[in-house]
Amino acid sequence: MTDHPSILIVNGPNLNMLGQREPAIYGRDTLADIEAASRAKASELGLTIEFRQSNKEGELVDWAQSAGKNHAGIIINAGGYTHTSVALLDALIASDLPVVEVHLSNIFRREEFRHHSYISRAASGVICGFGLKGYLLALDAMAQLVRPD
Repeated sequence: MTDHPSILIVNGPNLNMLGQREPAIYGRDTLADIEAASRAKASELGLTIEFRQSNKEGELVDWAQSAGKNHAGIIINAGGYTHTSVALLDALIASDLPVVEVHLSNIFRREEFRHHSYISRAASGVICGFGLKGYLLALDAMAQLVRPD
């Protein structure tokens, strides 16, 4: 483990539309705002991050599968794939890395189909309903997972 462990932050479909898409649910912060806040928080914690977004399930799977080569953990907001992707679940499990699942909205106050997460089975913990702050909380948790002393 290096002095500054690298954390992969993965964002799924439609998160590139943050700030425009349903601000009453997702807030007005853009994905760039979340990335900037995450970079600042990671620096405070002595972590580095790689921040990615894709609308393509296969790309998310590829990133999870290869994460162990360069990263100590994965923070993931899988968007809609949270509720549908067994393939992404399998890739996260195969990564053999600590995973923290993040959702901007409280998925349990939304439509019934959003109450089930395949991703949670691979996650050490789940943070939902805190908007941008959820990513910062996930980084706090990840710091403890990758440096438990």
